Amino acid sequence: MQDPNEDTQWNDILRSKGIIPEKPKEVTEDQIVDILENTINEKTGRTTDDFEGKTLDELDELEDEEDEKVLFEYRQKRIAEMKELASKSKYGEVKEISAEDYVQEVNNAGEDIWVVLHLYKAGIPLCTLINQYLATLARKFPTTKFLKSISTTCIPGWPDKNLPTIFIYRNGSMVKQIIGAIELRGMKLTEAELEWMLGQVEAVPTKIMEDPKPKVKDVLFSTLRQGTDDLADSNDW
Repeated sequence: MQDPNEDTQWNDILRSKGIIPEKPKEVTEDQIVDILENTINEKTGRTTDDFEGKTLDELDELEDEEDEKVLFEYRQKRIAEMKELASKSKYGEVKEISAEDYVQEVNNAGEDIWVVLHLYKAGIPLCTLINQYLATLARKFPTTKFLKSISTTCIPGWPDKNLPTIFIYRNGSMVKQIIGAIELRGMKLTEAELEWMLGQVEAVPTKIMEDPKPKVKDVLFSTLRQGTDDLADSNDW
């Protein structure tokens, strides 16, 4: 069989008719040099002139230098990130405030600082439960500022029916408010659910992406299963 890449008159006729493909174009030496120079420049920020006259050992040293440079830059970036995180990780507890502290602790908390304020009253079980959860969350997320205040001490005349109340601020402005036992899911509220609620507005960097509250069908299935188990136990008698 005749080679279709041969330079023959017959192959030229076949190519002109589209019967065989055009002969592949050869890559010139200049094109190879250009490709090499562009690749080196993209990878290292150097040109081929930087490598002229270098021995193999010298080229190896240059490669090591480039690796060290990349690692150094990455290390410096991580150190900066860690320092920034450490500077923001200065809370870690729930601080009690009064009305006089409000402006300083909430409105003037600082740039990009998230503030979670819980208005509560002693003797209300759900308020006590939420204070317990917030104490744990404050330790878990020390970059968020957690505060609590007796409701009528912080806001005179704040009605008990609105308790518990959670205000969430950032840069001195209110981002979200969660008011009353219904919004806070009553005594069945779990710490994971509260963390998820705060995470919905990015007040805490939670990893809980979905509402951990049991779905209605799951509760119904659990109830039906429990009923079936009870019936089976009674049949054993």
